[in-house]
Amino acid sequence: MIRLFTLLLLFFTIACAELPSADNNAIRAALASGRPTLADFGVQDCPPCIKMAPIMEEVSQELAGKANILFIDLTKDKKLGKLYGVQMIPTQIFFNVRGKEVKRHIGFMDKQAILQELMGAGLK
Repeated sequence: MIRLFTLLLLFFTIACAELPSADNNAIRAALASGRPTLADFGVQDCPPCIKMAPIMEEVSQELAGKANILFIDLTKDKKLGKLYGVQMIPTQIFFNVRGKEVKRHIGFMDKQAILQELMGAGLK
């Protein structure tokens, strides 16, 4: 039992350490950058958020300089959730190159779906 708990704790720590939590300034800068943006709103201990963390990190690395990939930890800043109308987690909001919201999704998203939405938001 202790071994299982240790393994789960290790997995949780690794999975959640992927992307740092963005604040409102980081979101505004991303929206003004002229690049499509994905803002993923969640908390570090929700199962779909944990499952998405390595995917988000991978997409962030692959699209560095082409798209903005942000994670917003709502345990650190609940006001951002209200500001963006987040009612359930995880919620992914896609913004086009002009900073306008073009898609909203609730729940787990796989890498292919994320890339498809970013392409629709203007990813080149």
